[in-house]
Amino acid sequence: MALPDLGGLDVQKRIAGRQGMPVIGATVAAAAWKTIPSWYVVATQDRAINPDLERFYAKRANAKTTELMASHVAFLSRPRDVVKVIEEAAQ
Repeated sequence: MALPDLGGLDVQKRIAGRQGMPVIGATVAAAAWKTIPSWYVVATQDRAINPDLERFYAKRANAKTTELMASHVAFLSRPRDVVKVIEEAAQ
């Protein structure tokens, strides 16, 4: 099971149904994370992106990092914790 912290397959099927949406391509002059404060949630049980790679991304962006024992979709399995990070970033 790819997202064990979410339980049944019904939830996973609904998430999978949202994948593959078309993306509008765009270019940017500079990466925003290089010039503005950043926050990052590392999902320590992520099987889609290795948590060590997530930590690398966060460190490279000099982000305030929060680690949660969650799969790739921490916003679904740990919504209160993710909201705390968002609220902190919005201060």
